[in-house]
Amino acid sequence: MRRPNLPFDRQILATLVMCLPGFAVLVGLMLFGVLGWLPALLGAVGLIVLSLPLVRLYLGDITAFSTFIARLSGADRATEPPSFKLSVAMDELSRAATALHTSWQQQQQALSAASSASKRILDGLPDPLIAIDRSRRITHVNVAAEALFGGTARGRDLAAVTRQPQVLAAVDAALAGEKPTPIEFTHAIDRVETAHVVHAVPLPQAAGDGTIVLLAFHDVTARRRTERMRADFVANASHELKTPISALTGFIETLRGPARDDEEARARFLAIMDEQAQRMARLVNDLLSLSDIELREHTRPEDTVDIAAVLRSVLDMLELRARQKGVNLTLDIESDTSLVLGDRFELAQVFQNLVDNAIKYSRKDGAVRCLLQPGDLAGVAALRIAVIDQGEGIAEEHLPRLTERFYRVDDARSRKLGGTGLGLAIVKHIVNRHRGRLQIESVKGEGTTVAVTLPLAPTKAVLQDAAGDSRRSA
Repeated sequence: MRRPNLPFDRQILATLVMCLPGFAVLVGLMLFGVLGWLPALLGAVGLIVLSLPLVRLYLGDITAFSTFIARLSGADRATEPPSFKLSVAMDELSRAATALHTSWQQQQQALSAASSASKRILDGLPDPLIAIDRSRRITHVNVAAEALFGGTARGRDLAAVTRQPQVLAAVDAALAGEKPTPIEFTHAIDRVETAHVVHAVPLPQAAGDGTIVLLAFHDVTARRRTERMRADFVANASHELKTPISALTGFIETLRGPARDDEEARARFLAIMDEQAQRMARLVNDLLSLSDIELREHTRPEDTVDIAAVLRSVLDMLELRARQKGVNLTLDIESDTSLVLGDRFELAQVFQNLVDNAIKYSRKDGAVRCLLQPGDLAGVAALRIAVIDQGEGIAEEHLPRLTERFYRVDDARSRKLGGTGLGLAIVKHIVNRHRGRLQIESVKGEGTTVAVTLPLAPTKAVLQDAAGDSRRSA
């Protein structure tokens, strides 16, 4: 380390201070007559001349030590302790300072690593987390919180980020030392309503950055939607069953009373009762079918099914109904293969629902066309099966909700035609189980196309290659 240059006036001043005891002795000797003024003056000059080099060395050591400490405090890791000319104490002090600095750097590195690890852990949490100090200033937000509230939340007052009174009240309660109670609130993000449960947790003592309260936001939107869907499902199912039950009860009372001996009324009422009973049976069967499919939706079927044969069977079964309405059924095959992985009974149920709907909502003397053609599922070879009708079509705003349970575009017409409101919900879950895709397109006044895309069954060559690979790996 290069030794610093010392100002000459500081060297002279330090030398004079060092020589003060010698000057006092010389003055005393002059007062007692031991020395004359000339020898005393020469002695003072000699003291100064002899002391100046020593003072320069000591001052150099002190200044070098001071510069060394300043460099250490500046975190200069390349700093080497200087060599001192006279002071042994400076050597010891420099070694102690170097050891202290090394220890401090190691602790800083450990703290930095711990802080970085903590930040990575917090950023990896799926739930938004906000840290707040005593003045409700945000000291830290994780990545999820930045996505929820924006990346400029840090350093701002909590009220500038969220104006939810429940959240602010929970934070104030936590700052006051009260027992934290989870709260739930709903708010809109990009015009989509979301629900969060918020926990305001006070820390036992403030962190180094002043953090004293942690706010954790847990998204319960999906749970609330599921609960709402479940409640709607129960309400809708109850309503659907209540209507035919009420009708049956009323007709039974009438047949027991005023119409007991009225043959014509009894025949008419029994026909209506039979119709309502069949409606209840269809609804119960659809509910049981939907429940059964949902239980098995996570397991993918692995049988090979000929879709062309399934469609021919469905069209043969519905031919009479189509002929009664004057609807022409056709099947066009534009694919070299019609073999898919699936469950034959469930796929027959899918296309029976789709073709039956197409017949119901087609115009009289219209046509329903089933089209098989090559498809694609995220790069996987597939078969696209489209059911195309020439009905009145469906308005665009209804399309996203058609697969919801009990959703009907025209409630009265659907019931009149015998629909339960569960057909497309069943279709959606079966297609999901087959790892396929369901698409519904419609033009008002022109008709509707419902397309199901299913992955093709692997060929024999592919299966043999896979079996060979399995044997080789074994």
